[in-house]
Parts: sequence; C-alpha cells; structure tokens
Amino acid sequence: MRVGFGYDSHRFEEGRKLILGGVVIPYEKGLKGHSDADVLIHAIIDALLGAAALGDIGSHFPDTDEKWRGADSTKLLEAVVAEVRNAGWCVGNVDATVICERPKLSPHIPAIRKRLAGILFPGEEDGVNRISVKGKTNERMDDVGAGVGIEVHAVALLNKTSS
Repeated sequence: MRVGFGYDSHRFEEGRKLILGGVVIPYEKGLKGHSDADVLIHAIIDALLGAAALGDIGSHFPDTDEKWRGADSTKLLEAVVAEVRNAGWCVGNVDATVICERPKLSPHIPAIRKRLAGILFPGEEDGVNRISVKGKTNERMDDVGAGVGIEVHAVALLNKTSS
C-alpha cells in the first residue's frame, strides 16, 4: 500500500461558479483558475498521483495548455483514477479537509462525498464510506481566514491490485 498527500489553493473571483468536488455550491464568487478551479478535486488528484509516484496535476494537465482551459475537473479525476488503476493500484480511501471561512460547507458535504465516490469507487454501493470531506475555517488567520480563497489538504491510500 502507498499513501499520497495533495494540496491546492485558489483565490476567489467574481463572475465564476464555485465548484467543489464536482458540485456547484451557491455562493457569490467562484474560484480563479485555468480549469473550473475545483480546488478539492485538484488536491485529491495530487494525492492519488503522489501515492502512485506518477507526478503531479501540473505535469498531466498543465495550465499552459489551452486544451485544459475551463476543463471539468471531474473528467481530470476520472482520467487520473484510470491511470492509477493502469499502474496497478486501486484507491483504498481519500480524506480531505477544505479550509475556508465562507461559504459554510456542511450542508453540501453529503452531495460532494456522493459525487466523488461515484468517480473514485464506481459501481460500489459503499464507496461513499471511503471518502471523507471535512470543512474547516482558518479562524480568520492569513489570506484564507480573510476570505481571499480556499485551500484543501488531501490524503489518499492506494492498495496494490492483485494480478
């Protein structure tokens, strides 16, 4: 088995949708980014790639490539899950912490977990029990605490597939 850690952060920007874990969250601002700026999925992607020693999100989906402008991060996650499987690994579980002052995430966490479970553990009825998403504030410390953006920390466990 292997463990990988992922991190990402994005600033808020007017005129964009806020998307976390593939779910649109009602809020007056979205996140700034080359793709849809789904900071949660980006951190999970880095955790998966790190555990499998397959690089990072920037090496797979560079923000210098126009092909990825506005990309749906759920599609990027699907591609990474397939690559991890092709390398002989399966996802054991994922644990992520989303840090922001606003919006409050607790009402949206069940939908986020369900959406992510469908990608990480397709066809598994109990897949939602293998993905944890927690919302935390930064107690008004630093830029995240001042409401400038969102950051996410994620950990993924991979198990070797049987041959």
